[in-house]
Amino acid sequence: MNTTSRPRPRAILRIHFHPAERTEELYRQLLAVIDGISSRVAPLPADWSAYVDLTGALTYWGRDVEGLVAVLRLRLLALHGVQCSAGAGPTRSIAAMAAGITPPGAATVVRDDPYEIATFLRARPASALPGIGHKTARTLSHYGITSVGDIADTQLSTLQRMLGTTAARLASERAHGIDERAVVPEAAPRSMSAGHLFDRDELDSDRHQCAVLGLVQELGGRLRTSGGIAQTLTLTVTYADHTQTTRTRSLAEPSAHSPALAATARELLTGLGLQRARVRALTIRAERLRPAEHGVRQLTLDHADDKVLLVEAVRDRARRRYGREVITPACLAPSPGVGTNR
Repeated sequence: MNTTSRPRPRAILRIHFHPAERTEELYRQLLAVIDGISSRVAPLPADWSAYVDLTGALTYWGRDVEGLVAVLRLRLLALHGVQCSAGAGPTRSIAAMAAGITPPGAATVVRDDPYEIATFLRARPASALPGIGHKTARTLSHYGITSVGDIADTQLSTLQRMLGTTAARLASERAHGIDERAVVPEAAPRSMSAGHLFDRDELDSDRHQCAVLGLVQELGGRLRTSGGIAQTLTLTVTYADHTQTTRTRSLAEPSAHSPALAATARELLTGLGLQRARVRALTIRAERLRPAEHGVRQLTLDHADDKVLLVEAVRDRARRRYGREVITPACLAPSPGVGTNR
């Protein structure tokens, strides 16, 4: 008698949150709701999303994928008033692609069935396949390969001549619905943020600049304490009417040093042209974090740079000993209670 059973179908969810206002506390609360459904959650705070492995949860809750995703979306809306868009499939790649075509308040589910997987994948543009960027898509398009189905139909050796060995193998596997990457619970955070709330709608651009300086000093200190460096900064401006503008820029080189962070943050702020804007709050997020030992510092003959880093080290020691408010930008010192760092 053949006792071999088919492996349990995989069900991976990619969920995007769409709140009216973003705070780290709210993001943690939304993750806690998901954790009540499945403990296998990989947070992706940079774009307010997460991967969730629902495979075991389907049996526990006695529901199919559509039913369990519906329960999760309903809980998020009922408890926190947050709409979400969700995509589910047997792999992380398919879940991400499904989520990418789903509007807020809806879900797209691709079942763990070869025909359904192929039907979903083959019609998608090549650029929709995770790992295929715009440059790679242009290269493939030059050879008449414009869809995921075209990639799947192309021999691996041919793809290798176009893309190289590793990229070709990944593209071919994912075009055939193969992606063995697991959802790793509690993945290390890849971002951290700090925010400043003005005590009134602030029109003074100098105080905007000053607040940004305080935020990057705070972020820099936290990065150096944790042994991390940031590759990207994102600035979010919240206006008097609660609307927001967000801009992102990569640093010239990954860093945790406040002068480098401040230079990039000032460029972001200046680029927004807020001279006449009534600003309620500013938030800066350091993203694409990685260990400091992976960073490279350009050599310089300018001793002023070394003095700046020495002063920064002294400031860090003072804050660790006496508290982070012991040294703040002068323009923020009169009202230390109105700023909030998250």
